[in-house]
Amino acid sequence: MFSPTSGSKTRVLIVDDSSFMRMAIRGILVKEPSIEVVGTASDGVEGVEKAIALKPDLITMDVEMPRMDGISALKQIMAKAPTKVLMVSTLTNEGAKATFEALDAGALDYIPKNVTDSSDAQNIFRDELLKKVREATRSRILRPASGLSMPRPGTLAAPPPRAAVKTSKIHSKKITHVGIGASTGGPVALQEVISRIPMNFPYGIVVAIHMPKAFTGPYADRLNAKCSITVKEAVDGEAIKPGTILIAPGGMHTQVVRGAGGLVVKTAPTSAYPQYVYIPSVDLMISSMAEATAGSMLGVVLTGMGNDGFKGMQLLKQKGGVTLVQDEATSTIYGMPKACVDGGVADEVLPLGQIGYEIGKFMG
Repeated sequence: MFSPTSGSKTRVLIVDDSSFMRMAIRGILVKEPSIEVVGTASDGVEGVEKAIALKPDLITMDVEMPRMDGISALKQIMAKAPTKVLMVSTLTNEGAKATFEALDAGALDYIPKNVTDSSDAQNIFRDELLKKVREATRSRILRPASGLSMPRPGTLAAPPPRAAVKTSKIHSKKITHVGIGASTGGPVALQEVISRIPMNFPYGIVVAIHMPKAFTGPYADRLNAKCSITVKEAVDGEAIKPGTILIAPGGMHTQVVRGAGGLVVKTAPTSAYPQYVYIPSVDLMISSMAEATAGSMLGVVLTGMGNDGFKGMQLLKQKGGVTLVQDEATSTIYGMPKACVDGGVADEVLPLGQIGYEIGKFMG
């Protein structure tokens, strides 16, 4: 229902109030033999109408539009004609907040919009748009628009229903830290995971999730407001503390190193590590954390395209650490977890709803 059949074109509807952006997106997509632009809409009202009438495989949706904004249109589409939606988001704090609201409402992913005249910026947008459309085409699931049920801040998350819980054997090992990596589908998946980690969790947690620079701060603030455990964006040289989650800042790489008083995060420009194409790199974060903890950590890889995280988890396994990945059924894109499973470096493969609960059990 939501993916084109093998060999057929991905049918895309473009919704944006800017005629320039509609033409720009259309101009990029029509050059791809595997993509067909089936229509455009200049506001949310028209977008909803055309989503119902045209039944596209995928919609690109602007956030700010007259008559009906992108989030309101998204909610109506998810209720009336569920479709994969990519939000086209401005690289601002307000754009980030709206994007995360859209992801909660059922959007699959987002494309950062850079509306400068520079050819470099236009090339980056083109590459990102095509990459996200291909990822969306391959994604397995369409999340319901109801969002996730979040525990109130300060309360303990209830475990998943007994029937849904698999027996896990990973808790026989002792850990001192947790490293988590994610990409496509990751913002919502991570929110689900950490909402189930109790506020008195005794180990520090570091997260690397592929996001632009302007988004990681607002994302950390959003998680901190929704979850019982403290969440903040990491800064260079910051100590990793028990019961705190540090989100690696976007647009650069983050390592974990051992300082005089314990483990600290160390940020670096992408030019320092040109071998890592994903930013921030999950491989770099987990590998460095495995070294700094001598393997005394839990590595977690959630949904995402590609294989970022596999090499880090491989090193962690060599050092005697514990590894856990999200299962295929609950992953938006089963690329990153699958690389770990296929490579034999996943101790446990669990559904999304159980992962945070299993992390919390390391308290005992």
